[in-house]
Amino acid sequence: MTIEELALKVIRACEEVRSEHMVTGAFAYNYYGIPRSTKDFDVVVDVRNKRSMGEIIRILEPYVEFGGQVQFDTLTWGRRHIGRARTGPVYQVELFELFEDPFVLSQFHRRRKLRSVQLGHDTWLPTAEDIVVQKLRWGRSKDLDDARDVLAVQGPETLDMEYIEEWCGKHGTSQRLREILESIPPL
Repeated sequence: MTIEELALKVIRACEEVRSEHMVTGAFAYNYYGIPRSTKDFDVVVDVRNKRSMGEIIRILEPYVEFGGQVQFDTLTWGRRHIGRARTGPVYQVELFELFEDPFVLSQFHRRRKLRSVQLGHDTWLPTAEDIVVQKLRWGRSKDLDDARDVLAVQGPETLDMEYIEEWCGKHGTSQRLREILESIPPL
């Protein structure tokens, strides 16, 4: 099974239980940036229906082995369920529970249903602006590279820079944004 086939199984499980969701991570980045390979698939799941996460995991069980423990994201303290593909290459699935973080909620409510060429399927994705804000918030080296690439590929002139700057101000990442914008060569 390819990572794309596994990703489609996750998306279809979310659709089957009618759980609102949003693809994040490399698959979302690849829509707006310079496509790169990945061995994991990340999705945020609306868990207001308390049974939806359990139902999604149950549907995925033949393909993905989930540990019984819920883990916490170290930046936002959001809950996530991590699983590994049962066969083939070591692919990972991360199901993040939607939670009461102002940016996460804003990002989720702004998501758009778009056609993913990588998946050959319509799926819910964050906006380019939200990817930039999230990557700057996480601040790891690869995240900063991703933020730069999305800004360079999409072009700051086409993005809602006021929105990005507002969230960067709230997260204390305005300097990161400035440095990245200054590093993008003019066309």
